[in-house]
Amino acid sequence: MQQNSRVAVAERGLTRYSIASAFALAFLGLAAFLGPTASLLDASHRALSISIEIPTTGDIDQQLAQRYFLLPAAQVDSDAAAPAPQPAEPPGPIEQIVQVQKGDTLMSLLTDAGVKMDEAHAAIAALSDVYSPRKLQVGQPITLTLLPNDPAADDSQSDPQAGLQLMAISLQPSVAQNVELIRGVGGDFVAEATNVPLHREVMRSAGIINSSLFEAGQADGVPIGVLSDVIHAFSYDVDFQRDFQPGDRYEILYQRYADGEGRLAKVGDVLFASLTLSGRQLRLYRYTMPDGRTDWFNPKGDSVRKALLRTPVDGAKITSGFGMRINPILGFSMMHKGVDFGAPIGTPIYAAGDGVVVQMGVVSGYGNYIRIKHTARYATAYAHMSRYAGGIHVGSHVRQGQVIAYVGMTGRATGPHLHYEVLVDGKQINPQSIKLPTGEKLQGKDLKQFLALAANIDRERRDIARSSLIARNP
Repeated sequence: MQQNSRVAVAERGLTRYSIASAFALAFLGLAAFLGPTASLLDASHRALSISIEIPTTGDIDQQLAQRYFLLPAAQVDSDAAAPAPQPAEPPGPIEQIVQVQKGDTLMSLLTDAGVKMDEAHAAIAALSDVYSPRKLQVGQPITLTLLPNDPAADDSQSDPQAGLQLMAISLQPSVAQNVELIRGVGGDFVAEATNVPLHREVMRSAGIINSSLFEAGQADGVPIGVLSDVIHAFSYDVDFQRDFQPGDRYEILYQRYADGEGRLAKVGDVLFASLTLSGRQLRLYRYTMPDGRTDWFNPKGDSVRKALLRTPVDGAKITSGFGMRINPILGFSMMHKGVDFGAPIGTPIYAAGDGVVVQMGVVSGYGNYIRIKHTARYATAYAHMSRYAGGIHVGSHVRQGQVIAYVGMTGRATGPHLHYEVLVDGKQINPQSIKLPTGEKLQGKDLKQFLALAANIDRERRDIARSSLIARNP
């Protein structure tokens, strides 16, 4: 069999030799036709060389093709080592936004995100220098930046959050403040609180009063705090139950602070307020005196502050006036020695004036009762409260407008309300008709400064009103 194989190879070699010889002879003939004898000899020599160099062993087909017809293949060293694998890229930081839910603490949020307990403690301790984590509000978003350990160096692959490092915390407690915590080069945490730049705007709101100032203002988007300040300012002279008629008007000028995107950060001071009641206009201007005291003044520079408030509770309606009436519980006619203001349970009750608490506790049909002495002649009493404000006791000094208790229906009461009395020389009189002493009057330099301020406010009111009119009717 070996012999037959050799014979087959020899025959294939002989055949290819014959073909090559024929090719050489044809080449010689072409050369003879084209050139001189020397060229013929040279061409003949090259042709014979071609035939002689043809291999006689191995795979003749493959070697001929590689040598004469194909480009040489790249030589591969089978013994060369494979290229070393490149190290994997280290894992990058992960940004995770968590939202505070009811019952969450910063500690629980961090540990739930995969931060180790000791790191969470260290982060909270650093953050507490600029922000109290107890002030977190439900729904508040917090951005966490976490850095996973290299998986190749982490022996524990069972927990995908194992070994997470806290790199940063970012939160915005309010529109006006940003709080950030970052991990320093040495691994310690550093916290910083920065204030967001705010720009001041002067807002004007004006409208028609159909039922109450509070409802009209809320319908027009006036903040509740602004309405409360205006009600307090007018409460010395206006009966908020009886003085308003459908079609009366109001106007308020107040400050508003917003961030760069126009989001409300906080409400500032009320600068001006007016009420037009049955055609009679009442105007008030906020003015800060040189000694730092701030009060409301009418256009003449007279303070509106009186010794006592006529309405010591916000948004209340008079349900029973001063005078003879049929007692709803006892069923017979008797003198009602105060004014009843109907309001929901828990509504704050304010001290009608500066003074000292001289009586406090349960008093017969009055239920929970407080009496405040303001001057040698004037005192006020409050009854049926649900509870007292913290820190109020007999002997407490209170300021006008300070919360002293909350509306309730203790004692003989058919519904939640405040029973309010004004006593002069120990005798109850009608709070709605009493002539109360007025406050101070500005004079001299103070009056000139106030009048200049009032003129600027009036000009600003007109400019804003004109701009609003143009915007509505371009």
